[in-house]
Amino acid sequence: MPNVRTLRHPPPHDAPLGKTLELMSLLWAVDHALQSTSKRMNETLGVTGPQRLVIRFVGRHPGISAGSLAETLHLHPSTLTGVLRRLQERGLVERRTDPSDGRKALFFLTREGATCDDTRAGTVESAVRRAIVRLKPVELAAARHALTVLAAELDRNE
Repeated sequence: MPNVRTLRHPPPHDAPLGKTLELMSLLWAVDHALQSTSKRMNETLGVTGPQRLVIRFVGRHPGISAGSLAETLHLHPSTLTGVLRRLQERGLVERRTDPSDGRKALFFLTREGATCDDTRAGTVESAVRRAIVRLKPVELAAARHALTVLAAELDRNE
């Protein structure tokens, strides 16, 4: 991953990037790091970053519906369907029919899924946790706000 200092201070022979391109460069660096960490997680833990995020959320909200999960995770329902299917195939998540509405599926962790739902080093969330500790509350609030605004603008472009 590129060094953040390098991204903020391009070599003298390069033209200044400007605020937009500097931020986009940092976002691509984060995206690349997320993808690399997810791939490494799959090799070491047997689940990708998105799969682990689903496990973590289902572990905190047993019986959550796919729709609620997609909304909470800001995932397109078709993307979530694939993630849930792979987790079911691996025996980590169980799908049950909602007793009050037979059309609705509810998701629960299996015993094996529950063993995946613990704090672990080498995961995306462990890196996020370490970063949060390094931030002042006002910096974290500003980051959340900036990412929320950016996500909303990106959604407008769909």
